[in-house]
Amino acid sequence: MLAQTPYYAVIFTSLLQDESKGYAEMAEQMEALAKTQDGYLGFESSRNELGISISYWVSLESIRHWKEQTDHLFAQQLGRSSWYRYYNVRICKVEREYEFGEKE
Repeated sequence: MLAQTPYYAVIFTSLLQDESKGYAEMAEQMEALAKTQDGYLGFESSRNELGISISYWVSLESIRHWKEQTDHLFAQQLGRSSWYRYYNVRICKVEREYEFGEKE
């Protein structure tokens, strides 16, 4: 699917504040920016009440560089001050993967 294993997944789960003006636009900008980063492999997300975003990376170092990227740091600050009432970040090593069928 993404790359030869092992690789890494950053799982970001969140709950938004009732008012989240500008959030969707920033999320789109951050996804586009992440795609330009060294070590980026892919991205998946879904949002109902709970948002789940998973980004995939070749190494822990590439994840660290993304976390420290200047525009991403600004978005993180806005997230804490304006958009999120809760979030959790998990970093996982993907040892194996398999799939069935075709994605639409």
